[in-house]
Amino acid sequence: MHINITKSETGNNKGSCSKLVAYLEKENRQAELLDKNYTSECWFNNRSVQIEPYEVRLAIDNNITKLSRDDAKFFLINISPSEKELLFLKELYGEDGARQALKQYANEVMNAYAINFKRNGINSNDDLVYFGKLENNRYYTYKDLEVRKGLAEKGDRKPGEQMHIQIIVSRKDASNGVKLSPLNNSRGSNKEHSLKVGQFDRVAFKHSAETLFDALFSYDRKLNEKFQYANTMQHGDDDQRQELKELLTTENDFNRENDQYQQSDNLPSISITDDIDDEAVYGKYRQRRKGPRYNSR
Repeated sequence: MHINITKSETGNNKGSCSKLVAYLEKENRQAELLDKNYTSECWFNNRSVQIEPYEVRLAIDNNITKLSRDDAKFFLINISPSEKELLFLKELYGEDGARQALKQYANEVMNAYAINFKRNGINSNDDLVYFGKLENNRYYTYKDLEVRKGLAEKGDRKPGEQMHIQIIVSRKDASNGVKLSPLNNSRGSNKEHSLKVGQFDRVAFKHSAETLFDALFSYDRKLNEKFQYANTMQHGDDDQRQELKELLTTENDFNRENDQYQQSDNLPSISITDDIDDEAVYGKYRQRRKGPRYNSR
């Protein structure tokens, strides 16, 4: 699961969100040109799944009380499941059911987003102004290696499972009175300042989002799929990386022997997920949370 928070994918987040909203309507525009009977993919949040683009613009652009000209007015959150995760959802719920499941998951992610600020009065996604847009595909840009090598053209659809969700979230809370920035670097050295702007921990947030997915859909995440594994391999010291490599080798060996055991004796599956030393894997960012499973309709 890849989750990224940015100022904006296109346009300037210090002004109106109109350019970003228009950009995120691109898939609807392209589909409507090819099929006049196409039903547009609407925006959604925890209150509605039938939100129009103009409603998104009005809500975000009008929720800016006491923000200066140079203040960020909104942020963009990208929720991109891996191809394995998407195939898992589609196998469980089918094509349309997977879309609805991913939207439900996105609302749960925004619940974790709100809680991660550790601010009084910011307790759930009900305290946020946000709108999500599901996109089924990704497209090549001039930045992609395939385009630079002439193997693909800008604007071509990328292959494979590419379903993902983009979320525009207001800098201000739903009361229009509290500033919330997920990009602040406060870690508590100045307690008064930290209390004022919140202590948003992006690492903890990404880990929470991953565990939410696993809990909602009973997804058996392998060690090398975990955020903390990737984060440690990129930012950890040599000892931490070596420890994870050894844990991964142990897990792979056990799973291989387990598969052989089942094939030879046709015995029930054995999982060692709960036996792995997850404290060593997650460290101080370990979080446990269970949520309701998604029921396909």
